Amino acid sequence: MPEFTQQDQLPWTCSSWRHRPATQMPDYGDTVALAEVETRLAHSLPLVFIGEINNLKKNLTEVAAGRAFLLQGGDCAESFADFNECTITDTFRVLLQMAVILTFAAACPVVKVGRMAGQFAKPRSAPVETRDGVTLPSYRGDIINGLDFTSEARQPDPRRQLRAYSQSAATLNLLRALAQGGFADLRRVQQWNLDFLRANPQGARYRDLAGRINESLAFMRACGLDAATDPQVRQVPFYTSHEALLLGYEQALTRCDPLSGQWYDGSAHFLWIGERTRQLDGAHVEFLRGIANPIGVKLGPTVGPDTLLRLLDVLNPANQPGRLTLIIRMGAERIETVLPPLIRVVQREGRQVIWSCDPMHSNTLETSAGYKTRPFARILDEVRRFFAIHCAEGSIPGAMHFELTGEDVTECLGGAQDITEQHLADRYRTQCDPRLNASQSLELAFLIAEMLKDYRRDQHPLD
Repeated sequence: MPEFTQQDQLPWTCSSWRHRPATQMPDYGDTVALAEVETRLAHSLPLVFIGEINNLKKNLTEVAAGRAFLLQGGDCAESFADFNECTITDTFRVLLQMAVILTFAAACPVVKVGRMAGQFAKPRSAPVETRDGVTLPSYRGDIINGLDFTSEARQPDPRRQLRAYSQSAATLNLLRALAQGGFADLRRVQQWNLDFLRANPQGARYRDLAGRINESLAFMRACGLDAATDPQVRQVPFYTSHEALLLGYEQALTRCDPLSGQWYDGSAHFLWIGERTRQLDGAHVEFLRGIANPIGVKLGPTVGPDTLLRLLDVLNPANQPGRLTLIIRMGAERIETVLPPLIRVVQREGRQVIWSCDPMHSNTLETSAGYKTRPFARILDEVRRFFAIHCAEGSIPGAMHFELTGEDVTECLGGAQDITEQHLADRYRTQCDPRLNASQSLELAFLIAEMLKDYRRDQHPLD
């Protein structure tokens, strides 16, 4: 990365990113249509609201202090074709189950953030794809182009942004209803189990935990404490997030708060910058430095302490707790070498960050049959090393970031289901990257809960 200092920055505006080099952005041939779409979005209602964003900021302040834990998960890339109530509800349900497992086992509040209602754009390692001698633009997510390998589908179309906006709005409507309308009531914790998990070992383990929760609620009632009247039992705060990749779309949905004068991106509660777009002089860093939303930045194995400090200077100059989440994606083999120096420089400089582990992206391999997959054992190994490193360094392992689905897919190898390479073809449905299925997600949640419980007991006992 080039040298870059705060003195190089011009005053921030919603459009100042347009004067910076932008990677991973589509080349729209129809610039007139693009301008019309962005104008229409700029006159549309925001998808999320300032009060919701500020509530998340408060919750993340607790995460930064080690008094809460952040669980972030959902689809690798949402699709237009798979948009339905069951898909959204099942993913929401699995995130609820994972959060309950973590909360109950580790006695720790869990902040729940979905990769939902906007996770449509995907960065790619190459701008084009070649099959059988035919070269076409790479698929970059449904908000940009289509998955079918045809020249018509792969042409970036700005009008897709309008469909993504509409689908995100509908998804948010359903998520708010699920989170606030009774579905998330802890007294229904037994009913959250998905049908295909009922005969699964993880489903049985979850039923046992749900039974203990119900016993606890019954005990509270017997003591005269009626959980039915407590909103923390009947509903849950749930937030949305996605990678801020398509900056014209993000700019169009950004609004100024008349009370504070701050700018909020109304496309999601939480936005992040990817590993491929974190250039200090780049458009994505420029845009996200100016919005008041909590933000994240993905950090792969090539990042060094000096680069990290410069990113912190730009993205969190006021050193606000909860403002910035560092999402580590280094791979099980490299995390022990790369992560400790980053933690040490952050601690030495007194910087306020949330450390999150994304054990998915750098543990990907391709099978001989051409399936991109992720071994469960590697994912778990990186999580274990993440916790061990923070224990050794005296820092806080504050968050987990997963690509997962509530569907019974066969995309990641291993786990208690023992998915093999031969099983991948059974239900391999992802638009882009392989996801944990519901069983693997719950299995991982139980394992993480034990690590979090041990960490909190040894390092940060409850006051």
